[in-house]
Amino acid sequence: MGLVPIRFIEEPIEVSFNKSPLLEKIPGCPDEFLWHDKTFQIIETLSEWHDYSRKGHMVHNMTLGHAAVAKRRGSWGVGKDYYRVLTEGGRIFELYFDRAPKGAANRKGGWFLYRELVRSE
Repeated sequence: MGLVPIRFIEEPIEVSFNKSPLLEKIPGCPDEFLWHDKTFQIIETLSEWHDYSRKGHMVHNMTLGHAAVAKRRGSWGVGKDYYRVLTEGGRIFELYFDRAPKGAANRKGGWFLYRELVRSE
């Protein structure tokens, strides 16, 4: 049994943690999120993955050695942390934390709801 995407969403969301993350740029999976005025309680993290590759002009602003390390561990303001979650009620979503600052007023990055999936036969 696999998972099949049924809806591409790509919208900003608000998230909540039962315990505050130790690091702002590596917060881990939240405990719930708010989307379209509805709160979704996360009951299980099904999987997680990270994309710390540099894109655009940022590809060329590091030495090869530093870039290899940054691709594995991440560097400030670069990359995304993805989470596939099961919510109360049985819905499955993928969300991600975009580590890139969105300007001087928002240097912490932001959370996005990526897509919704369903189990396939």
